[in-house]
Amino acid sequence: MRQIEWINWLVISMLKLSKLDADVVDFYFEEINVSCFIADIIKNLEIPIEIRNQNIIIEGDKEIVFDGDYKWQQEAITNIIKNCIEHNKDGGNIFIKYEENSLFTKITVRDEGEGISREDLRHIFERFYKCKNSSENGVGIGLALAKSIIEKNNGMIMCTSEIGKGTEFVIKYMK
Repeated sequence: MRQIEWINWLVISMLKLSKLDADVVDFYFEEINVSCFIADIIKNLEIPIEIRNQNIIIEGDKEIVFDGDYKWQQEAITNIIKNCIEHNKDGGNIFIKYEENSLFTKITVRDEGEGISREDLRHIFERFYKCKNSSENGVGIGLALAKSIIEKNNGMIMCTSEIGKGTEFVIKYMK
């Protein structure tokens, strides 16, 4: 049963990537309150957070918003936070900070995990790329999908990391 669920997820993810590549996705842009948006994502990830005994520390003005397609952006940011949960240490912290200026709304997600090597870092958003420390179940689609979704919604994503200290993802949605 578990393998069927995994194959189902893989097929759905591949279909999503194909649709994004073919520009056949109709995005429904709306004003998204970042505080509520992040709360919804964390609620959906409660079980893996609890299993790993991790703490989520959120910081940001509750009035901050950005324009985007809620469901698609939820998919993207969920993949990023899920990646941080999986590569963070048990009992570790994940920091989510959001802020805005006149040019963009920025969401930063940082973990205290194992970090990503410099060699792997330049490839992490490539489809099917797996870092040396990836889990056996990973196929290298989640971050590629997240990047594609964010960029299709007038955003950009960057990643920095240090071995033994953790990884930070910075997402900017242009105004």
